[in-house]
Amino acid sequence: MTKGTTSFGKRHNKTHTLCRRCGKSSYHIQKKTCSACAYPAAKSRSYNWGEKAKRRKTTGTGRMRHMKSMTRRFKNGFREGTQAKKQTKN
Repeated sequence: MTKGTTSFGKRHNKTHTLCRRCGKSSYHIQKKTCSACAYPAAKSRSYNWGEKAKRRKTTGTGRMRHMKSMTRRFKNGFREGTQAKKQTKN
């Protein structure tokens, strides 16, 4: 048996499928864990030796539906239900 061309012809089973959490094709079907984000673990997989990988997944790379408005709200002291005061001409 050779380890090259003939062996490659026998590859027709998928070990990984799409992951629910990260969307990558990294969810191992038999192990039932994702090799990219470590799903179903509570904490997402990231290592300090993978600096670029952390940069791709960090806060600010997505939509930031909630965090987008946080800096503005923090600046104003998280005020709610008030009306802006009318400015008078000097």
